[in-house]
Amino acid sequence: MTKHYLLSIQQPDGGPPAPEILEPIMTDVAKFNDELREAGAWVFAGGLHEPTTATVVRYDDGELLTTDGPYVEGKEHVGGLSIVAAEDLDEALEWGRKLARATRLPIEVRPFQGEPDDHL
Repeated sequence: MTKHYLLSIQQPDGGPPAPEILEPIMTDVAKFNDELREAGAWVFAGGLHEPTTATVVRYDDGELLTTDGPYVEGKEHVGGLSIVAAEDLDEALEWGRKLARATRLPIEVRPFQGEPDDHL
């Protein structure tokens, strides 16, 4: 039975690269997404806006607090993600390798808890 895995793209802070760098990456990411769909492994994928667009909601001592900006500031952030269906971690890691080649960025691969029907 397949499991769901999160492939999160670890992107350096700062604006996007120049078009001559970004365009071939986006072409490769589109090919990766097509391959995922053809293999029946596609669940969801999308890019995220810069961390400065984030809003953090916290529950603290009975109160909800809302603050602007990312939860954690650093030199990298999650720039996008794919959720894939894979038979096991080895298969998910292979998708992670393919996404790393496409994006030229580090990819964190993490399994979801439970079964796919638990979170669809």
